[in-house]
Amino acid sequence: MTSAYDFSFRDLDGQPQVLDQYRGRPLLLVNVASRCGFTPQYTGLEQLWQDYRERGLVVIGFPCNQFGAQEPGDAAQIRQFCSLDYPVSFPLSEKIEVNGEGADPLWAWLSREKRGLLGSTRIKWNFSKFLVDRQGRVVSRHAPTTKPEQLRDEIEAVL
Repeated sequence: MTSAYDFSFRDLDGQPQVLDQYRGRPLLLVNVASRCGFTPQYTGLEQLWQDYRERGLVVIGFPCNQFGAQEPGDAAQIRQFCSLDYPVSFPLSEKIEVNGEGADPLWAWLSREKRGLLGSTRIKWNFSKFLVDRQGRVVSRHAPTTKPEQLRDEIEAVL
C-alpha cells in the first residue's frame, strides 16, 4: 500500500526532500500562490505550524501557477514574498503542477486518495488542503475556502 511517506519533492532551493523523513508525523499539504485571493491563508497556515509542530504536525506549501497564473515568480521571488509579505517558516517546495499530465506524483496520488465533489480528482484552485495521518493515509481534503483555523479539530484528532 502506498502512503504519503513514499513520495518526495524538491524544496524551494531545488534540493530533494523525502517525505519519509516525516514518517510517523501528520502532514498538512497545501498548494499555495502569492497572488491569490486566498493568499492571506499563509498567516493561518503559519499559525498551525507554530502551534502544532512540537506535537508532530508538518505543514508543507507547494507553490503552483496553474490557477490564474497566481504564482508567476521564480524561487527567489517566492522566497522573498514568503519572508516579507507573509512570513512563513514551514517548508516550501519548488513550483509544481497539481493537475494534468505534468502533475506532481504526490499531488496526483493525493487527489486520487481523497476525491473532491462528485468524485473529481482535479484540484480546483490554490490553497486546496490535504491532511495526512501518522500512517501516511489521507484523512481529509479541504477546499480553498476552508480556512486553516477550521482544521484544528481534525489536526488534534491525528496528533
